[in-house]
Amino acid sequence: MTYAERDSRPVTSPDTAPEATARRDWAWGRLATPIGPLLLAATREGLVQVVFHADERTTRRALTRLEQFFGGPPLTGIPHLTTATAELTAYFAGELRSFTVPLDWSLSSGFNARVLHALADGVPYGSVVGYQDLADRVGEPGAARAVGAAMGSNPLPVVVPCHRVVASDGGIGGFGGGLETKRLLLALEGVLPAPLF
Repeated sequence: MTYAERDSRPVTSPDTAPEATARRDWAWGRLATPIGPLLLAATREGLVQVVFHADERTTRRALTRLEQFFGGPPLTGIPHLTTATAELTAYFAGELRSFTVPLDWSLSSGFNARVLHALADGVPYGSVVGYQDLADRVGEPGAARAVGAAMGSNPLPVVVPCHRVVASDGGIGGFGGGLETKRLLLALEGVLPAPLF
């Protein structure tokens, strides 16, 4: 996703995303999950951001950036936020394999957006893809490292499944949400054995 190793602040955040042109309606919520609390933000267009490890400090920082990006404070509710919450709850309960909540891609652009779209559209639940394979899929065969950077910019982890991108040597590769989070997500989808404890 969009996280540095020890800091859950997005690397690609509303600060570095394309400029918003006008005030946009948005809302947010926090969801308790088996991988820790997630902050979810949505606009009228769709789910716009998922933030791992959403403790009070991380939430406060994310909300400040979102408020600046969208040009004002959040509303009390947006239908896509309700849908995202319900679908993520079902996903973590093992009852959902494909998300249908609309996505708002406004926090991603260029090559990163192309890679993330290819990932979202072409790597289903319970499967994995290598960085090089994903580079090939977007027509950039020399861009495996850039694919890794695109995974690091993902504003919509879990829903846009950057946890399904693995190293070519058989390792699970890196993950901004932490390797344990990646292992848990892959185990939930049956790619890895479930942890013993």
